[in-house]
Amino acid sequence: MTALGGFQDRVARIDLSDGEIAYESIDDEDAAKYIGARGLGVKYVFDQGPGVDPLGPDNLLAFMNGPLSGTQVTMSGRIAVCTKSPLTGTVTDSHHGGWSGARLKWAGFDGLCFEGEADDPVYAYVEDGSVELRDASHLWGAGVHETRDRLEEELEGSYGKNLSLMAIGPAGENGVKYACIINEDDRASGRGGTGCVMGSKNLKAVVIKSTTEMPKPADPETFKEGHQQAMQAIQESEVTAPNEGGLSMYGTNVLMNIGEEMDGLPTKNGQYTSTESMRDTEGVDIDAERVSGENVRENILVDEPTCHSCPVACKKEVEVTAMHKGEEMNVRTESYEYESAYALGPNSGHTDRDKIALMLERCNDMGIDTIDGGNMMAMAMEMTDEGKLEGVGELEWGDTETMIEMIERIARREDEFADLLAEGPRRVADRKDAHDNSLAVKGQTIAAYDPRCMKGMGIGYATSNRGACHLRGYTPAAEILGIPEKVDPYEYEGKGELTAQFQDLHAISDSFDICKFNAFAEGIEEYVLQYNGMTGRDVTEEELLEAGERIYNLERYYNNLNGFDGSDDSLPARFLEDGIRGQGASEGEYCELAEMKDEYYDHRGWVDGVVPDEKLDELGIELGPGTGVSIEGGAAASSDD
Repeated sequence: MTALGGFQDRVARIDLSDGEIAYESIDDEDAAKYIGARGLGVKYVFDQGPGVDPLGPDNLLAFMNGPLSGTQVTMSGRIAVCTKSPLTGTVTDSHHGGWSGARLKWAGFDGLCFEGEADDPVYAYVEDGSVELRDASHLWGAGVHETRDRLEEELEGSYGKNLSLMAIGPAGENGVKYACIINEDDRASGRGGTGCVMGSKNLKAVVIKSTTEMPKPADPETFKEGHQQAMQAIQESEVTAPNEGGLSMYGTNVLMNIGEEMDGLPTKNGQYTSTESMRDTEGVDIDAERVSGENVRENILVDEPTCHSCPVACKKEVEVTAMHKGEEMNVRTESYEYESAYALGPNSGHTDRDKIALMLERCNDMGIDTIDGGNMMAMAMEMTDEGKLEGVGELEWGDTETMIEMIERIARREDEFADLLAEGPRRVADRKDAHDNSLAVKGQTIAAYDPRCMKGMGIGYATSNRGACHLRGYTPAAEILGIPEKVDPYEYEGKGELTAQFQDLHAISDSFDICKFNAFAEGIEEYVLQYNGMTGRDVTEEELLEAGERIYNLERYYNNLNGFDGSDDSLPARFLEDGIRGQGASEGEYCELAEMKDEYYDHRGWVDGVVPDEKLDELGIELGPGTGVSIEGGAAASSDD
């Protein structure tokens, strides 16, 4: 057990195959070494065995909060969903904000770990330190929004007051490889196919009912010092300052115009580095400004909801009325995010602001990751151009009418074309000889940062432990925003080390579990003070950073045991020297991946992407058989030598 502050010291183990539910404490050493949320969740997934089938009953699906979740700590409303990904075959953790993580803590839990497979659809009801499985047959086939409304009525609760929901839509039920989990506020654990794993277990939803009972800090004075310091930093930041900073005013989509001006916005499946470059080359009517945060705020913004303990309020709720197939449609939805708008808009060859809102609402209701969903359709558009989908289907650039329809067709696997796209970019590429058309790394597609412009994002995509991802190590903080200091986005030297540092720092915040956006204002000093104050520990900055490094290496070790090595730390060919060079402000640029990988591996102490056994020993990772690789690059000596 652990006596550390911030923990409830209670994890539920739910075997869906036989309905058995057991409760256990958290090992004190694990809590110290892996912090919580992402770190502890990945450790539990590792314990289950790296070789499990992602869609088999032995795969663990862990909903985890951390020692700072649901506390007074600013931006502490996050929750991590950890599992083995059916999209990539790697370990994955996918987070969302809102109130789910806080309410799970208030209901008496640090985590819910599901394994097995229910015979019939069920949902988990969580209240007062207990979990109950209930029939969900009447909800199977329903969208997330209908599920949300029906459960609120059934349970006589109220979202935003005493109830939170995490559910899948038809995409998760039907095994779409990039299906996600959506909460009551349209916040998504979007990446890696967590919703697909949930659907494979016949688990429709997790519903939490609780009052507000925030944990008290073990060391109030230290916590108060850290909390005040963090609040001051957030209020003074040009990015996070409430009602003033760019993130608070425009949400993540504040980056749309910035990425466009830098020629760092992948457009038309990454054929261009901005909509201006596409417009100038092809003469088409496309302009990223139309889908920017500034445009959204001026024209379709209706509300600015927030998450637990967050003054920034980056979520932008919009309402639009648009014509679709001759019918007037009105939708109100959250999450008009930069990455979502990029994938469903410019990267798919259009900038129809209101049609993107319709797509976002449909993705949220169907439970589809907006990034992989949009990029999968962009890949299909390019394949249509090249005749690779003859006899299966077709999708033309910027065909917003068909895109809107395709989202539900994919979610329900309604036809051969939709069934193919539901498998994700790697499997589509394998079946249709279309690897040149894919923007995926390890099976997961890139976000809205072009690696020909932002070189740190290139090495970040390649070395992310969960497939291409901007959130493993958010180097645009330095390359665009100058946090903690400005670096040249086009310079590749130094980016390997910079990326590793961001990756370790984000492993810490993901394990607390607090929002990464706090890192636009806070640093390791504030992290240490708040963590020590809440838990009662007395770790140094170096010790906390080592914990982040340990977590990142544990994930890489898990992937190594699944056969991943340096050859998988790649990028789509079009971003490399012999690919498609950047245009405009990025004229002639490509991503110098090989050079950055050498620097990155040297900093990490890895051997061609593999964690050597000496590194595991150094970090105190005492799990599994080891990789059998030594720091010298050969096979490690056996324990009998």
